Amino acid sequence: MIPISVVRLDKRAEELVVEVIRSGMIAQGPKVAELETRFAALVGAEHAVAVNNGTTALVAAIQALQLEPGDEVITSPFTFVATLNAILEAGATARFGDISLEDFNLTAESAAAKVNERTKVLMPVHLYGQSADMNAFTALAQEHNLAIVEDSAQSHGATFDGRGVGTFGLGAFSFYATKNLTTGEGGMITTNDAVLADRLRVLRNQGMRARYQYEMAGHNYRLTDLQAAVALPQLDSYPGQLERRSANAAKLSELLGDIEGLVIPKELPGRGHVWHQFTLLLPEEHATRREAIIDSLRDDYGVGSGIYYPKTVFDYECYADRADVIIEPTPVADEVVRRCLSIPVHGYLSDEDVVRVASAVRAVLMSSRLPALPSSGPAPWARTTPV
Repeated sequence: MIPISVVRLDKRAEELVVEVIRSGMIAQGPKVAELETRFAALVGAEHAVAVNNGTTALVAAIQALQLEPGDEVITSPFTFVATLNAILEAGATARFGDISLEDFNLTAESAAAKVNERTKVLMPVHLYGQSADMNAFTALAQEHNLAIVEDSAQSHGATFDGRGVGTFGLGAFSFYATKNLTTGEGGMITTNDAVLADRLRVLRNQGMRARYQYEMAGHNYRLTDLQAAVALPQLDSYPGQLERRSANAAKLSELLGDIEGLVIPKELPGRGHVWHQFTLLLPEEHATRREAIIDSLRDDYGVGSGIYYPKTVFDYECYADRADVIIEPTPVADEVVRRCLSIPVHGYLSDEDVVRVASAVRAVLMSSRLPALPSSGPAPWARTTPV
């Protein structure tokens, strides 16, 4: 079986974890500080603040901006639910633009149409490992005096015009188990603003600047040295992993590029893609067969695949009728959630694995054994909440 993602930790990670255990300092300590320094260097940011997960990174970034109730954050409708949950947890209101078919990211044009007197933050999501158009978002933010929080959970080391994501505003990264860099659970906030970095460090430590010196109502958002020890060796090998992911993506594109109606993901000019996922848009005639395609890839060919994501982020009953979730039409995102399918691209694929993945996709799309299109009725993922 070729899984869609693989997590492997080497002997050096084991050694560093043991070193931390034997040191007796397992909470936030020198390994966390080292990870912050090295991650800031990877991104090209002046400051990096480690926290306990990627959602926390988003929440803390928003909290550091000191928004008021009713203040709005404009973000993408096509993302993992943590993006929306973080906005709500921070006490803000979520409003959504639409995305581009080229990179699956929020467009500045659609965000601009949503800006109003309550808008305070633009939150583009650098989805699947490729940056949003940060020139356009920077210009929009400057025009309306807005802050930028970059949801960079899937884009460690990605760049826009040579500049690292997470340096255009506050960057929020995830170290969840399946991310390109992992601590199991963990996150990082990056910034070039020394005042915000200081506020974040106090906020994550129960509001303490020093022991029992409380300066704000804070939280326990700390990362442990055990987690940092897991991540540090990965930074050494990360450039090689990105090279392998990029090579795998190029080969998949070559092998699948001639299938009519199949949309292949692209690295856009000026973007440094880190290929967290390789996400296809199925031909229109196969969209309603997607679950059968996934089953056949797994059962007939031993190839894992996944749907990231099956609905727009707000299209669940728990977000319906909430005043802090403003739902408006997002036609491009609606098309993408109906057709998207991710296949393996990770750095542990052999050349033979890549060929096998592509051959399986080709074979399944050409197969006559897939169930016929439904004759009537909505698709199982059809919208259920009002727009």
